[in-house]
Amino acid sequence: QVQFVESGGGLVQPGGSLRLSCVVSGTDISKYALGWWRLSPDPGARRTLIAQITSNESKNYATFVKGRFTISRDNAKNSMYLQMDSLNLEDTAVYYCNLIVPNIKDRPDWGQGIQVTVSS
Repeated sequence: QVQFVESGGGLVQPGGSLRLSCVVSGTDISKYALGWWRLSPDPGARRTLIAQITSNESKNYATFVKGRFTISRDNAKNSMYLQMDSLNLEDTAVYYCNLIVPNIKDRPDWGQGIQVTVSS
């Protein structure tokens, strides 16, 4: 069973930075593309993919985080990371990591996620 443990969130002021970590167990991440999603507190919000990294380390970002967030991976540690800079109020959300798979029904269950709150 694949499991994800996210960490590194917390409360930060606008303009600040955080680095999220995700340790994966139950599978070897080296053969997968990996992603970070987030779920904002807005009513009706959906979990949104914001950053992804392929097995050969090609990266893509949602427009609203591009230039501020950086995704990375360490296959030796079976982990992925999200460096978040220039945080703003709209970045407040619960952040999740997961594998990126061709068929959504094959995606592992989500972990607990990690809360990031941007507030002055």
